[in-house]
Amino acid sequence: MKFNPRRRTLRVQHVESLSDQQSRLEGFLRYITHNLHLAENSVAAYRRDMEHFFRWLGNRSIQRLHVNALADYVAWLEKRHLAPASRARHISSLRVYFAYLQNTGVLSDNPAELLGSAKLGERFPKILSEGQIAELLIAPEEFSDKLWLRDRAILEFFYATGCRCAELVNLELRDIHETEGYCLCTGKGNKRRAVPLGKRAIAAFRLWMQTEREIVLNRNHSYCQLLGRNTDKSKLEEKIPWAFLSFKGGKMQREAMWNLIKKYAERIGAPSEISPHTLRHSFATHMLSGGADLRQVQEMLGHASIATTQIYLHMDMTQLKATHAKHHPRG
Repeated sequence: MKFNPRRRTLRVQHVESLSDQQSRLEGFLRYITHNLHLAENSVAAYRRDMEHFFRWLGNRSIQRLHVNALADYVAWLEKRHLAPASRARHISSLRVYFAYLQNTGVLSDNPAELLGSAKLGERFPKILSEGQIAELLIAPEEFSDKLWLRDRAILEFFYATGCRCAELVNLELRDIHETEGYCLCTGKGNKRRAVPLGKRAIAAFRLWMQTEREIVLNRNHSYCQLLGRNTDKSKLEEKIPWAFLSFKGGKMQREAMWNLIKKYAERIGAPSEISPHTLRHSFATHMLSGGADLRQVQEMLGHASIATTQIYLHMDMTQLKATHAKHHPRG
């Protein structure tokens, strides 16, 4: 009698190939770029967040994930010692990605909607006092710094406008209206907004333009070639349109502006964590302290929601309470 061994039933594993994940991710990034009109930096942040998620996901099928499994992902983020704000951003990115998969028919529902946001607590942005700002704005010096006039103009623009670093890097000559006293910033989602410029920012910019910019441009090979062909000024500005240039006459990088802020902050003895965003926070807080309307500050900062701007109002009230407690007889 012939023995027929019983065939083993193989259990189907619900796995997902790396190529599937990568294909969906690229489709998602194209969607938020072209349909949601998100800025390049925002798209890059979404990519990084989703790469974290795929590292956790492994080869498991995304269609079989439920909210309990996603809660494990949040716990995984906590074990990686991410700050609460970073975890909240990761969760937000995941919700948007799952919504995209639902809209494209990959998922029938969106379990990420049920995830709670990470608690941020009372986290207020760091700011500089008005006295520290005054010191910072004159920190670049003629005999110590190669492009001290450019650096002073950059610092003045940061504090005068409350611009983000990427907005100032991409600011073009045509965006600056000196006579009218404002500049046009391109913010998140390529949204344009007009931001007033103070007299000191305009004066600092004019000095940079009249004195150093031409010297810097002469280090740019492409510019010198066009200059030798007697190309008209408008064509030259199309070739090198940026308001603030690098030492070699090209476009400044975000890292260069960050390093510039840190250099001068260190010079005046300010905390080491000072960044371009510190000047943005300082701008907003000082405006509200001086009596500016919250809606106007929201518009100047380019915030989509007034709730984002309200943190500065809360921060100002916190500082006022601390001052009251310290100096009032019955505080």
